[in-house]
Amino acid sequence: MKSEERRENLIRILSDNEKPVSGGSLSDQLDVSRQVIVQDIAILRAHGYQIFSTNRGYYLQDVHALTRVFKVCHDASKIEEELNLIVDLGGRVLDVFVYHKVYGVVKVDLKIKSRLDIKNYLAQIKDAKSKPLLTITSGYHYHTVNADSVEILDLIQEKLADAGFLANLTDYEPVDFWKE
Repeated sequence: MKSEERRENLIRILSDNEKPVSGGSLSDQLDVSRQVIVQDIAILRAHGYQIFSTNRGYYLQDVHALTRVFKVCHDASKIEEELNLIVDLGGRVLDVFVYHKVYGVVKVDLKIKSRLDIKNYLAQIKDAKSKPLLTITSGYHYHTVNADSVEILDLIQEKLADAGFLANLTDYEPVDFWKE
């Protein structure tokens, strides 16, 4: 088994278990030494997986519990302010999407986690002489935001509301944007 495949299996095992899985059990299931498991865990953490160690073993933090979709509205001149607010509070902007009455959901992955990422994103839009996605829906758009805690997500939501960015869902918008 190649190392990438083994790490995928390691994530699958941790995802399938609600309780911590011991390093010994992981090494037995993946037929490698305990030290290889420790190294794989370190590599997966470096790639953004929230893997925690306890005296009973390893567990994977539920990413969905630490992710929230925010509906926002503003013009293109406020993009930098909105994104800075999110990353300055510890959020990571995973995507931007719009819900269009004709086209449905149009989504672009962003993976913005710093002000440098924001500057690069805005430069790409400017250099390509393109318009941001929010322009096709009169400024209304959504961001999926990930953070290290629910408290951070709550703070982001509060500050987006204080800044006047949050928008209410309308009748024609589905609550779960990803269901068919």
